[in-house]
Amino acid sequence: MSDEYEHKLEAKSEYVSDASSVSTPDIDAVPEAELSDQELYHSHSWWTTYVFSQDAKYIGIQYALTAVGTGLLGLVLSWIMRIQLAWPGLGWLDPAAYYQFVTMHGMIMVIYLLTALFLGGFGNLLIPLMCGSRDMAFPYVNMLSYWAFVVAVLVLLASFFVPGGPTGAGWTLYPPQAITAGTPGSDMGIILMLISLILFVAGFTMGGLNYIITVLQLRARGMTLMRLPLTIWGIFTATVLAMFAFPALLVGCLMMTLDSLLGTSFFMPAMVSLGETLTHEGGSPILFQHLFWFFGHPEVYIVALPAFGIVSDLLSIHARKTIFGYRMMVWAIVGIGALSFFVWAHHMYVSGMNPWFGFFFATTTLIIAVPTAIKVYNWILTLWRGNIQLSLPMLFSLAFIVTFLNGGLTGLFLGNVTVDVPLSDTYFVVAHFHMVMGIAPILVVFGAIYHWYPLITGRMMNETLGKIHFWITFIGSYAIYFPMHYQGFVGVPRRYFEIYDSPYIETSTLLLNQFITIAALIVGAAQLLFLYNLIASARLGKKAEKNPWKANSLEWQTPQMPPEHGNWGKETPKVYRWAYDFSVPGAEKDYIPQNQPPSEIIGAKVEKT
Repeated sequence: MSDEYEHKLEAKSEYVSDASSVSTPDIDAVPEAELSDQELYHSHSWWTTYVFSQDAKYIGIQYALTAVGTGLLGLVLSWIMRIQLAWPGLGWLDPAAYYQFVTMHGMIMVIYLLTALFLGGFGNLLIPLMCGSRDMAFPYVNMLSYWAFVVAVLVLLASFFVPGGPTGAGWTLYPPQAITAGTPGSDMGIILMLISLILFVAGFTMGGLNYIITVLQLRARGMTLMRLPLTIWGIFTATVLAMFAFPALLVGCLMMTLDSLLGTSFFMPAMVSLGETLTHEGGSPILFQHLFWFFGHPEVYIVALPAFGIVSDLLSIHARKTIFGYRMMVWAIVGIGALSFFVWAHHMYVSGMNPWFGFFFATTTLIIAVPTAIKVYNWILTLWRGNIQLSLPMLFSLAFIVTFLNGGLTGLFLGNVTVDVPLSDTYFVVAHFHMVMGIAPILVVFGAIYHWYPLITGRMMNETLGKIHFWITFIGSYAIYFPMHYQGFVGVPRRYFEIYDSPYIETSTLLLNQFITIAALIVGAAQLLFLYNLIASARLGKKAEKNPWKANSLEWQTPQMPPEHGNWGKETPKVYRWAYDFSVPGAEKDYIPQNQPPSEIIGAKVEKT
């Protein structure tokens, strides 16, 4: 949409607070649509409705179910790893299997669970509904993106069944170790991992272009960019990040595949392996690290930015309070996205880089903390003097703020070169990474599912089971990862198959590992309770009223709930304001939907939006 169009819309959005000042008959007018209404493919069979669906809502559910199923495998792998660390004397797991499980757990959770869930699941479900469009711009391509993701998952899982098993190179896949004999899965395991990642990137590229075009071109009449809910801003910015970051991963995977299969030397230096001189020469392992982390750090924000947007909306809705500093929140999201491409090498302080590079990346790491802190302040000020309702989405949102703040502060430790060097490759890094990249986003996922579940199923999830799930997950997560910070400070290294007590460590490492493992088993079991609630509530849950949370955003304003194919029936909505008009003085209700005409709220002191 053009700047002129948005300017006209803003000019028409200055509503009046008393009837006497209304003199124009077109108070409810919005500019005509620039594009004709979207033509949709209507399914004709069960297969085209539920399996090869072109409806973004069903594709979002498919993404979510596939991601959660894969994530459950990652959860089981983490249990096995933790049992090995807690009771190493059992002897039921050999070192090769341990490193393979570590690698697969990390890759599954980061890429195939969190990325797929936030962008594939919530992106498909919410973008058309929140923007007021009927579907994605290219529904068929959207379907292909999901099935590319499915094939990527199947290729990844196939690596468990090939000779040698999956790769055990660590989730960062550093060469030359990844493709050198002696590393578990160095033959077919690593090849299948690389092919799976290539397929994932290809599938996401199709989906990502859909997201960007839909947000830019298919918004409802009156929906300017500065009226978009922050959820959409988070998903949109994360998608743009992914479109720039994933090519680095793609190139790295292709080059390493060639190194392994054809004997090229992109990343492989001249070396001797098992007494044999290899044919490689002149390659740079450090180059792969740069490519990987140029993708890897934006990947943190590809997961975090949608979480930021979702939690902003949940806080505003469940505190019945206008979001504080909307434009500042938008620019903070955009700023974080831009800066995320200038901090990647803080993961490489111990790689032997020039100290001046260390100084540069330490500085950029501190700078990116500024817009992140702005978001935290704005969340707190949104809650300030709000009518806070301790619903399940609110509980998970509050837990996210605390957890993300903890994880972010430990990130500032690791962003400093002099502190990072002694802490590198210790359990402190494991604790930081899981708090900020694991637990915090997962808390938002749970809050979002509890919030939008009525929209998907027409029913409410069981609140008692939900609160049991919340408290076990929240407290249990701290029981797991807080002791790891201490383990890191006293020098316990990560990626070790067995860790016994040592004379230079005063507190028993083995005892701490046993405590952490028991906590991890309990927290993991609580997720099974959540899955039961998720499945059972679809049939047995309390029937939800339309717009049960009294929200303003468009997804709750559809003619039917759950929304039908095409979302809006005969005519798409007209938008007159942003999504955060809560507790407006003079309004009959404590919320004003985005599509409610100004003529119906004369007397309400709404802001210029």
